[in-house]
Amino acid sequence: MMRHLPASIPASIPSPSDGTIELGPLTIHAYGLVIALGVVAGIWLFGRRLEARGAGTRDDATAVGMWGVLGGIIGARLYHVATSWDSFSGDPLRIFAIWKGGLGIPGGIALGIAVGLYAAKRRGLDVPVAVTCVTPGIPLAQAIGRWGNWFNQELFGGPTTLPWALEVSDETAMKAGYPPGTTFHPTFLYESLWNLALCGLLLWIDRRFKLRAGNLMGVYLIGYGIGRFWIEGMRIDPASELGGLRLNQWV
Repeated sequence: MMRHLPASIPASIPSPSDGTIELGPLTIHAYGLVIALGVVAGIWLFGRRLEARGAGTRDDATAVGMWGVLGGIIGARLYHVATSWDSFSGDPLRIFAIWKGGLGIPGGIALGIAVGLYAAKRRGLDVPVAVTCVTPGIPLAQAIGRWGNWFNQELFGGPTTLPWALEVSDETAMKAGYPPGTTFHPTFLYESLWNLALCGLLLWIDRRFKLRAGNLMGVYLIGYGIGRFWIEGMRIDPASELGGLRLNQWV
């Protein structure tokens, strides 16, 4: 006999009806807010690890981290625009509307790491040690920042009736090609949890094993790549494909 969930336990995850917060005349976009919270958390962990190793100060972490974040945001936006050009060709000014979503993590990782390495060198830090210190903070920041997709009701997976299915507005469902009331896989949640677990794994590996300075970044890239490949395959938003795989899966 089927059992029904108690009324107090939701059968799906509701989405926010509005992705903005009004504070008087000020409008705060939740997408940008959660990304900022992720940045703060990532830099905090970076600074703590840098100080614990005697390899730098929290000010060093903030300076290097902010340059890395700037490079990451630019790289992520450029990657998204390049791989979704059809969405921007008719209105190029939309390229600058980052608060509406649209950041390609592969581009963010590539340019963010490159700019961060340069900033660490200019700051006089031991670059391989700084890379080891910052690595766990990257998936921590991603785990928090992914919730921006929840506020924007975007980048979800295919239809599902699982208890943790994601509710979206009728308009969003129809735009995705499904009838109103359809619930979807919350891929933002899957990636957030994956990144949080990856952060914990990296911290454990760094304590348990004596890897060469900088090699922890390789573990992160492999771990994130595995999770992203799986989660990317669940998404139903339009994307360039090659050989039956989405471009981000190849990357």
